[in-house]
Amino acid sequence: MNVYGIDVEIRNVPALDKGFIPMAAYTRAFERSAQNGRDLVIAVERNQGQVAVRRCKIHGTPDMAKADALYVDRTVKMLLWAYGGWKVFVCGDETLGRQIADAYKPGGSREFDADFMSRVYERDFEVAILPLDAAPAEKSVATPVGRHLDGCRIGFDAGGSDRKVSAVVDGVPVYSEEVVWYPKTNSDPDYHFEGIVSAFKSAAAKMPRVDAIGISSAGVYVDNRAMVASLFIKVPRDEFDKKVKDIYLRAAKEIGDVPVQVANDGDVTALAGAMSLEENRILGVAMGTSEAVGYVDAAGNITGWLNELAFAPVDLQEDAMVDEWSGDKGCGVKYFSQDSVIKLAPRAGIALDESLSPAEKLKVVQGEMDKGSESAREIYHSIGVYLGHTLAYYAAYYEIGHVLLLGRVMSGEGGDIIIEEARRVLKEEYPDAAGMELHLPDEKIRRVGQSVAAASLPEIL
Repeated sequence: MNVYGIDVEIRNVPALDKGFIPMAAYTRAFERSAQNGRDLVIAVERNQGQVAVRRCKIHGTPDMAKADALYVDRTVKMLLWAYGGWKVFVCGDETLGRQIADAYKPGGSREFDADFMSRVYERDFEVAILPLDAAPAEKSVATPVGRHLDGCRIGFDAGGSDRKVSAVVDGVPVYSEEVVWYPKTNSDPDYHFEGIVSAFKSAAAKMPRVDAIGISSAGVYVDNRAMVASLFIKVPRDEFDKKVKDIYLRAAKEIGDVPVQVANDGDVTALAGAMSLEENRILGVAMGTSEAVGYVDAAGNITGWLNELAFAPVDLQEDAMVDEWSGDKGCGVKYFSQDSVIKLAPRAGIALDESLSPAEKLKVVQGEMDKGSESAREIYHSIGVYLGHTLAYYAAYYEIGHVLLLGRVMSGEGGDIIIEEARRVLKEEYPDAAGMELHLPDEKIRRVGQSVAAASLPEIL
């Protein structure tokens, strides 16, 4: 297959998506083709002056301009959604730098990405075009988070349909409570605040004291503050800024002046896996209503990276599905969530009633799997092929030893098929990345639990 002059070899193609062009295969082919080309540095700066740097080569010739532009566009996007950033640096090519600047300005093709990052980091989004010798240096702030089990701790897990809290004493949960709530449909931030405080107080009552509070919550958190979070999607922007950004810090003050740590639920899931497997370099991927990702690095730390890979590139085919929120096509949410099952079902000959909710449509396919339907199996085979190719792409940005796969798409026999196919694709097409181990949650991981892992987040000073 030829993509803007780059010959891309793909031996494993999803049976239900023959046009799939995986990012890993394209990127590797591009980099081989450009190995004698011009140097380029792409970097993104996030909070605390941290900078992620990608050094690469481009062809730098007029006949390969489209290939260079595509490679740089997708690389910038992956850097932003993996690591986060309010500023992009393109160093070594002014033309490509201007193209990125145009894409990320108001009205540009990446306006959504720029606006999202501006909200997260509370800075105007910028694109800097610099000479190669002025490229910024890599900078990261390694802050160990989690695995602290001493003392009397509260662990809180804020889900979209229920909230869970645990009282944990020296690593042992002595009390757990799960309460149904409706955060996504409530516009009053006091509703959320009162629910959080109620959970904290319920756990605090079961211990002689509270030494620390750890919180796992869907959304993007910077310095323990909520920047973007679907739990509060109905809260008006002005109320969000006044009452939601610091909601967990305010709620903790109701318990006392103790250390507090808030982390994205995907990161806490990866941490729970790391604690139970007693391993590091873990990428957690949850396939549910969207693709949620978390990461624990080689030192056993939650990194503070964005890890919002639902918006990261997966597929380069021209007619790939468009994500309704970001407006971009070929991104993770349409490949590793219930959206992927729904997309592939008609291609497998499984009709879905349009009046059903996405969750109900997924249940229809799962019901077909339970009946032994070969058509349903084809869906999961195709998702497994997607996953194998994409894990190889992720491995260029994350050091991965283990992949923990969760979410309702991974339940039942379908999850086993996805893992089997992903392993096969990695072995056959990306042998250098095939060493990563793929896991479903086992009983040991479940025993650690999200709220217990959350409880371990803060260090008691």
